[in-house]
Order: sequence, then structure tokens, then C-alpha cells
Amino acid sequence: MLARFLCCALSLLSLGISLGSSLVIADDGSDKPGLSMAVAAQKLIDVLPADQKQKLMYKYDDPERVNWHFIPKDRNGIVLWDLNGEPKKVAEDLVKVGLSAAGHAKVLQVRSLEEVLYLFEAGEEDYRRNRRHPHKYHITIFGTPGPTGLWGWRFEGHHLSLNFSVQDGVVVSSTPEMFGANPALIDAGPGRQLRILSGREDIARQILKACNDEQKKKMWISETAPDDIRGAGAPQAVVEAAVGLSYSEMSPDQQKMLRDLLGEYLSAMPVQVVRDRMKAIDKSGMDNIRMAWWGESEVNKRHHYVIQGATFIVEYNNTQNEANHVHAIWRNVGGDFNLPVAK
Repeated sequence: MLARFLCCALSLLSLGISLGSSLVIADDGSDKPGLSMAVAAQKLIDVLPADQKQKLMYKYDDPERVNWHFIPKDRNGIVLWDLNGEPKKVAEDLVKVGLSAAGHAKVLQVRSLEEVLYLFEAGEEDYRRNRRHPHKYHITIFGTPGPTGLWGWRFEGHHLSLNFSVQDGVVVSSTPEMFGANPALIDAGPGRQLRILSGREDIARQILKACNDEQKKKMWISETAPDDIRGAGAPQAVVEAAVGLSYSEMSPDQQKMLRDLLGEYLSAMPVQVVRDRMKAIDKSGMDNIRMAWWGESEVNKRHHYVIQGATFIVEYNNTQNEANHVHAIWRNVGGDFNLPVAK
């Protein structure tokens, strides 16, 4: 079993990527993910037989579109393990065009962790194999993909939920965007560690550690961490009054770290999506973005944080599996799923 674990861990490490601390957006107008998504989605529709096509497609306004979650469960849509050959490749291509290179690599890593859970969880093998599999991820298309009109799609499974709405070739909604990791750390020996979402934890902790006493009183809300992120499976984010330390109250070093931390989340998305999110943040102003921490401050201890601005909420939780199980999400304060929140 140990040999199988080490082999699995090393194969996961081969998928690793290195992200710089600064996010650079090339404003050349060449990135049009909505059009690429439409082409890839239509190609998937075209290569599927009628019975699978029926599972894949829903009307845009079907309630299924907001029926999201990241737990291991049965889902609607077409599941990757039912596809082979060209249909499988085309389905994977749709996922790829919906993300940046860094985001796609993270998706592959998250999926690969299902093999680790399959090897180590208790239970009958058939049960574990059905519950934990790198191809037990579903694609669902809502509406008719094309260069004009409104349509959407979802890629989802354990610890992944990626939801897009596209209007006239432009991505108009990309939330909820959820990535998780269990185990958050795979340790195969010195220099052979895999932490898929490490930046989202490490930079946040660095901001907390850099707080002086007065800053810490504002940022560190409680030594008890909540058990999970809020609003999991809900169509809209839980939006409460922002608490914590504001960007304007941070030192220049902390401000840079907070920008880098946001970059860790933004880097999964295509350029157009990142650019639109950043424009919204810039318009509302960085100064009122607040960051709050719950739980303990040390590594391998239960912790949780929220970063909240006028247009977005980032929420991160690492409390399960002895603080080795991460849930991290980006949500739109104005409304997920291209559905504006009622004022």
C-alpha cells in the first residue's frame, strides 16, 4: 500500500506547476474564452449519441443550472467516465478552454486526488471506486452554445464546481468557482510534497503573521474556526457585513501580499474573466476590502478566512481531516449564475 501511495504521489507531483507571486494580465484583446467555449461545447454536442446528448443538455433557465455542490454525490449531466475516444477528448477540451493553463493544471490535480482517497478510504472496493474516481466529473450545458445569445455550462465533481454563463460570446458570469483539496498535503519525503492550493493558505497566514497587535485585534476574529465555508450549494453567496482588517489599514507589505493572495484565486480563470473581475474591484476600490481570520494561526491547525470586497467574497476553510482538507471559493456579491441579487 505504501508503495502504491508513493507512486501515486509522485505521479501527482509530475503535474505540478509554478506560479509567480504577481499576476500579469496581457491587455491585448486576444482572449475570447466565451467564443472558444461555444465552439468546444458545440463540438461536444455534435460527437455525442442521442442518449448522452439528452443527459448533457438543459434549457438555460432550468433550475438544474443552480443545482451545484462540491461534495461526492450523483449528478446530472454527462459524466466523463462514460466517454471514450473522441467524445472524451472533446469533453476534456471544453474544460481546458474554460480555464487558464494554471487553472486547468489545478483541475487535473484536484481530480487526481480522488485516486489517493480511493486507495486510503475504508469500505468495499466497488463502493470506493464508484465514489472516488478522477473521471467522476460531470459536464452540463444550459441553452444553445453559439457566438450570439445566452447559454451556460458547468463542470463539477468532488471538490470542483466551475459555472459559466456566456452572452454574445462574452463570459458574463464565472461563479460560483470552487476548488478543494483532500488531502491538502501529500508528503512523499523530503522535496517530494504536493500542496495543490498551498498559496491560498501560505500567503493568508503570512498576512496574519505580519499583523501588529492592533491589526491582529481587527483581523483575528476568533480562535475557533467554523466547520466549513458558508452557502455551499446555495444559489447565492451568504453576504454579511464585512469584518476584519481593511486593505487601507494594512502595511505596504501586507497590501502586496493581499494582492498576491487574490492573484492565487484569479489565476485559475481566463484573461477576460480576470480582467473583468479586476476592473470591478478597481472601480469599487481596494481600500475597503477586508480580510478576517478564524481558528489557529499555525500550520496543520484548524483555520478559516474570508476576504470580502464590494463585488466579491473569497472564503477558505481548512478544518477537516486534521486541517488537511481545503475548501476555497470565489463568489460574486452581485449575484452568481448571472442572476442579480435582489436589493
